[in-house]
Amino acid sequence: MQENVEFSGFTRIRRVAPIAVDTHGGRAKCLQRLIRLDFPVPETVALSFDAVHRIAEGQRPDAKALLRHFSEKTLVSVRPSSQVPDWGGPGAILNIGMNHDRHAELIESHGKKAADALYLRFVQAFAIHVARLDPEMFELDKGELTLEAALQAYEDETDEEFPQDVGTQLTEVLRSMARAWGGTTARLLRQAKGAPADAGLGLVVQEMSLGLGPAESGSGVIQFVDGVTGQPQITGRYASQCQARDALSQPEGAMFLTRDQRGPSLQELCPDIFDDLVRYGAVCRTKLREEMQIEFTIEAGKLAILDAVRVHRSARAAVRIAVALGQDGVITHDDAISRIPPRSLSELLHPQVDPGAKRDVIVTGIAASPGAAVGKVAFSSSCAQAMAARGEPVILVRRETAPEDIRGMHSSVGVLTERGGMTSHAAVIARGLGLPCVVGASMMSLNRREKSLRVPDGRVLHEGDTITLDGTSGQVLVGEVPMLGASLDGPFHTLMEWADERRDIGVRANADTPVDATVARNFGAEGIGLCRTEHMFFEGERLTVMREMIFTDDPDDRAAALARLLPMQRKDFIELFRIMSGQPVCIRLFDPPLHEFLPSDREGMRELAEALNVPLSTVTRRIDALSEFNPMLGMRGVRLGITVPEIYDMQARAIFEATAEASRSGDAVVPEIMVPLVSAMREVELVKSRVDAVAAAVRIEKRCGFDYKLGVMVETPRAALRAGEIAQFSDFLSFGTNDLTQMTYGLSRDDAGRFMGAYVNLGVYAEDPFHTLDIEGVGELLMIGAERARTAAKGITVSICGEHGGNPESIAFCRAAGFDYVSCSPFRVPVARLAAAQLALKQTV
Repeated sequence: MQENVEFSGFTRIRRVAPIAVDTHGGRAKCLQRLIRLDFPVPETVALSFDAVHRIAEGQRPDAKALLRHFSEKTLVSVRPSSQVPDWGGPGAILNIGMNHDRHAELIESHGKKAADALYLRFVQAFAIHVARLDPEMFELDKGELTLEAALQAYEDETDEEFPQDVGTQLTEVLRSMARAWGGTTARLLRQAKGAPADAGLGLVVQEMSLGLGPAESGSGVIQFVDGVTGQPQITGRYASQCQARDALSQPEGAMFLTRDQRGPSLQELCPDIFDDLVRYGAVCRTKLREEMQIEFTIEAGKLAILDAVRVHRSARAAVRIAVALGQDGVITHDDAISRIPPRSLSELLHPQVDPGAKRDVIVTGIAASPGAAVGKVAFSSSCAQAMAARGEPVILVRRETAPEDIRGMHSSVGVLTERGGMTSHAAVIARGLGLPCVVGASMMSLNRREKSLRVPDGRVLHEGDTITLDGTSGQVLVGEVPMLGASLDGPFHTLMEWADERRDIGVRANADTPVDATVARNFGAEGIGLCRTEHMFFEGERLTVMREMIFTDDPDDRAAALARLLPMQRKDFIELFRIMSGQPVCIRLFDPPLHEFLPSDREGMRELAEALNVPLSTVTRRIDALSEFNPMLGMRGVRLGITVPEIYDMQARAIFEATAEASRSGDAVVPEIMVPLVSAMREVELVKSRVDAVAAAVRIEKRCGFDYKLGVMVETPRAALRAGEIAQFSDFLSFGTNDLTQMTYGLSRDDAGRFMGAYVNLGVYAEDPFHTLDIEGVGELLMIGAERARTAAKGITVSICGEHGGNPESIAFCRAAGFDYVSCSPFRVPVARLAAAQLALKQTV
């Protein structure tokens, strides 16, 4: 510490002053740009990151030298200037320089009320933020706190008079703000917003334009677009006899900016100043290439521009603003693409909770699928279906979902589960359906018997109660909260068109139904990268037939049941092919273990016994016989297809008959058939021989020719390591990163949420590997598999189709590895398209 060493380290902001964002912060640089544009900016001095750091370390700034840049009796303010505005900083402190002498002079020139207000504001800010005194002693409560009382309270608490020396005041303010930036709370807050731990802070010292006194004086803010919609609109407030942003925080007495029937406006009061502000806004847009919010002060009829900041905006507004700037030639199309964070597009694709709405949060979980919905609580799929049939919006609340909940999820507007993570059943299905979903809300307690839900604060919700589910933030809110609708308008489509011109990797969608395929096509998917056929069997009549097939031991009876499923599958595939209009459709053959199609509770077993006309004991014995200790590693995928080959034979026939039908009436179809859970070359051989035989038979029966591709879904580490052998019998390899991550880590994706947060916080894992692709471990398996496959089979197509496919980080990896495409949930397709374009643009820089 060098408490008594003084230094300068400050720069007067002028047109050619050495001011930069990475040395003095964004506010200082913006003020310099405003000065270059001849805006009426008051005298301003900037302190660099280094200078502020030295102050925090104990060195004394040369306050007298700094104050020589201002006239002797000028009051000044100090504001933070971080490198990125979103990183924040300590609050501004105004009216530095107020003391007894200056107060007396201002009484003469501005009147006692204005002078008292100026001095009191400074005393309050100094006492609370610099001297760190109890805020309650200095809070203004309905005008009860007087200047005299505040000065006396300061003296009582500190045993000394309020500082009268201006240099001392300024030094203490600078020291306090510098040290506040280095505090633990401030550091954690800015790191949460992406700031590095050693991020610097600059400070700007600016001459005060008082906003109080004789003639017209006041302050306000003005912007020229709506921050929620992005539409052109002058918004803001102005209030006479106030400072800083008081017009926004204290709306009483504030007036409109433009003429308004509801009350007075600045445009009527000071038309010339209003016209100047409009002109300055237009200049900011064209010269700063951004929509800015201008903070201004009027003192005795004279305008001063104190600051200009980027308009705070929603995702939908950001897209509209960027596209408008691009269309007007203010920025390039590439710049417009780069300005939109890819993940923010999710806000446009789904309804969202109104940012201005009051939130009564009862529990928070993992934000597993974006969007928001209002609905009545239902604790079972059957209840959800019944409520939906009555036209009531439903939020399905479960401990965790299972395949048998598919119909209930289809009937719901949102899903909430007590357990689970980003790749749990509920999360994956909800993203595919475009439903908002919150999982892993472990702080709530679900009582299915009493049909109630207890939340952490002790409140209890019952079936039929209304809640709002925010899948974007992971919050669950009580009651019905105001919403904003989805925003797939012209600017969104324009941005997507610009992005497609730049990206260099394909983007497909995971789509299991015609509805999913339609959504995927509308969002610009270039085909279907994963169609999970088992989801087609969970509906009504199909589920009953599927269960009949499971319960029969006789091959002929099994074939008869599958023959009833064949036309249903064929119809689904025909519709998928027609919707995709010749684009590739990759169909994964049956994957899950058979027990997933059977009920798990007593009531469901009884209903099944009635439907099949068999004793309940027969149902329970069959379920017990099919049960496995670890079903995810048991009789499923290709293992089921080889041991019960009739299932894959039926599916292959349905695909080929649909191909023949769809090709006759539309674009030629070349289906892609994908074999799941492969771990050995011989498995592919066996399946391929049967699929080839079915294809030959259908060609003869239908008297038509068609082509198809057969590939493998690489979900096991062994398949990745033996990809060279497997590729000899495959046209493509698609890495299923959900199961591959699960098997590589030895983690259950449905249970990992219980400890994953602690693991990430303790640094065991950098991120949840089910949310962000593990480049070092799983990524190495992908690289090995892709390299060995391409060595063995030139021109083989390589892709990923797990939930990681929609993450910008995963897309960056896939581009670097030379993958042909990524496939993700339909509602993540726009995110993937934009992320791929941004990555391509970065590579060209």
